[in-house]
Amino acid sequence: MEPLHPGDPRQIGPYRLEARLGAGGMGQVFLGESPGARRVAVKVIRAEHAEDDRFRRRFAREVEAARRVGGFHTAQVVDADPGAESPWLVTAFIPGPSLREVVAERGPLDAEAVRALAAGLAEGLAAIHACGLVHRDLKPGNVIMAADGPRIIDFGIALATDATSLTSHNVVVGTYAYMSPEQVLGDAPGPPGDVFSLGCVLAYAATGGGPFDATSIPAIVHRVLHDEPDLAGLPGDLANMIAACLAKDPGRRPTLDTLINAPRSIEAPAPAAAGTPPPDDAAGTHANATLAVTRQRDAPAVAPAGPAHPGRRALLIGAGAVAAIATAGVPVGYFLTREDGKPRAAAPPPRPKG
Repeated sequence: MEPLHPGDPRQIGPYRLEARLGAGGMGQVFLGESPGARRVAVKVIRAEHAEDDRFRRRFAREVEAARRVGGFHTAQVVDADPGAESPWLVTAFIPGPSLREVVAERGPLDAEAVRALAAGLAEGLAAIHACGLVHRDLKPGNVIMAADGPRIIDFGIALATDATSLTSHNVVVGTYAYMSPEQVLGDAPGPPGDVFSLGCVLAYAATGGGPFDATSIPAIVHRVLHDEPDLAGLPGDLANMIAACLAKDPGRRPTLDTLINAPRSIEAPAPAAAGTPPPDDAAGTHANATLAVTRQRDAPAVAPAGPAHPGRRALLIGAGAVAAIATAGVPVGYFLTREDGKPRAAAPPPRPKG
């Protein structure tokens, strides 16, 4: 939380703004107060997006998604005006730091706390999926460590499982360090993708770093698609549960019911068969991975829960993943394809600590 900046609004609708809570790609979030003196969180879409019909539709979808899920596992929607000049959404204010803040300030959680976090987040995802939604952006910054258990926030890119993607030109949305292989490749998202993201979040909580962290975005993508996570040092049952969530094949990931009711019964999947070894010219491969060469393709329809197989997709990587690996910089986009439409693999550099 930080004081309001000179150019920040002081009032949104009937809500008086008091401080900044955070910011994202779509908007700014403020601490506010209702006319009845209740503390609320006010999300306001950024001015540069307010005139973009696609962003307005996405924001309206976020409002609807949050309302459908309710407030037990999330933040209850209080008010919204997607049609305002600067669209806004008001939710109940949930006191507590994000999981990212907790780990950054205090270090990794102990094993028992990670197990409790796993159960709480699995319950939240089950509630989201029961409403016919997939979150698609579960990450440490979107988990509030409330006194009564973790809350999942930010439905900015949540998608109905019977909807068609609103993104154009097959642009992939999300944070790459916490995205499933099928989402990275632009395939139809489904509930198993949220389970993969859950595994990434739990690995972060238990170790202090994402399971696929690397020093560049193409290297993160390579690790998500091809590498096994390093879970050394974790208790056996916890390592098995997280490894199962991080299975490359969506059909091999555990169900949320199993994660909630029988997490210690989960066995780690057998390692995937080794694929084609990387070429000798690792530097050339890494450079080719960032070539802006692509073809326009239709945005994918959304698939329901169940096994999915990675397809061949053009891949736009934006600044969201940069934030995930704590690298400051200007938003940069990379298209990862080669002439036949298959993604090129980037040679992974040494994994950073933290």
